Amino acid sequence: MKTYLQEILRRKDLLFYLVKSGLKAEHRNSYLGYFWWLLDPLLNVLVYYFLVVIILGRGDDVENYPYPLFLVIGLVVWRWISSAVNSSAKSILRYSSIINQVYLPKSIFPLSFTISQMFNFLFGLIVIAIFLAIFGVMPEWHIIYLPLLVLITMIFLMAVGFVLAYVTVFVRDIDNILTYVTRIFFYASPIIWVGGRLPPEYSFFVDINPIAIIVTAYRDILMNHQTPDFISLGIITVISIVVGVLALYHYSRNEHKIIKAL
Repeated sequence: MKTYLQEILRRKDLLFYLVKSGLKAEHRNSYLGYFWWLLDPLLNVLVYYFLVVIILGRGDDVENYPYPLFLVIGLVVWRWISSAVNSSAKSILRYSSIINQVYLPKSIFPLSFTISQMFNFLFGLIVIAIFLAIFGVMPEWHIIYLPLLVLITMIFLMAVGFVLAYVTVFVRDIDNILTYVTRIFFYASPIIWVGGRLPPEYSFFVDINPIAIIVTAYRDILMNHQTPDFISLGIITVISIVVGVLALYHYSRNEHKIIKAL
């Protein structure tokens, strides 16, 4: 395990290259290029605002704050989570031609996609800042928790990415199933709706859902002017670290199986 981690550190230049190339590849052939990092979350908000407020006539459930602000925070955080999970799951398969020619720590590929999507999220924070300014909501001292929350989210996504990337190599159907799983988590989390709207017998969907906890924490810091639930976030962090370490240990012992499966 120690040797494996040292090998990952020795390959940090490759990790940097993979992150950089991944960011460039996303909008390589588009006219607007990197402007899509800002435009994409903004268009997402407009689409769901039209659906929820204009068509369904909802969105008045948020106390004290305008629904568009509630919506943009949820969608920007969700975009980071869903894109990181989906891209990490396919990361090893995507670079199978390189893996078959040169020895590399295979875990470096899901790690690179997780980091790439984090940079996209940082641009999404600009969109959130614009909405905060438009609606006159100024984050208070709780904003100091934001870097810590980003780190917790990163640890969570790295753990999920390590596991999914490995499993997808051997069970290719995971890629298709993941589409429906992420959709379930989208609607089971307070992304476009308020968690309190659920009947009491279904409230556990929010209470134990890590995505719901993380999204709510971002809203607490940026919009609600309160300290997030660090007990739940701490549990998520501990579990993620344990899963991540076990996943890396499994990679170090079974990477030869990945090569055979590819």
